[in-house]
Amino acid sequence: MKKNILFLCTGNSCRSQMAEGFTRALKNDVLAAYSAGVEKHGVNPRAVAVMAEAGVDIAGQTSKLVSELPDVAFDYVVTLCGSAHDLCPFFPGPVKKVHVGFEDPPALAASAATEEEALGHYRRVRDAIREFVAGLPGNLEA
Repeated sequence: MKKNILFLCTGNSCRSQMAEGFTRALKNDVLAAYSAGVEKHGVNPRAVAVMAEAGVDIAGQTSKLVSELPDVAFDYVVTLCGSAHDLCPFFPGPVKKVHVGFEDPPALAASAATEEEALGHYRRVRDAIREFVAGLPGNLEA
């Protein structure tokens, strides 16, 4: 039986969306992936673009709040940014919470001189998230 994993980030627009997409693509046999935020910012178009480059389509995913997933019993909750870690809501039951921080691509790209430079920041974070997801669920038990 698949375990339920929630990737939690502030706005559920970029990092958590990437993690959900990679988990669905790489670990769908053992994990049911969800993502949410403590706020809703919409799915970031640059995140969609760099994930498509990696062969994962997240264009159909939506930005949502944790409160929009009330009927899911999560086995794992993974916070991907400091704000989500600090504001992480209470989850009932035997939930394993893990914090794995990744840099914020929109913040990194804010000072980029070109679109290609901006996308480079997204690609770097995307690749780090893919590497983390490739080790799931084992790296959550360490």
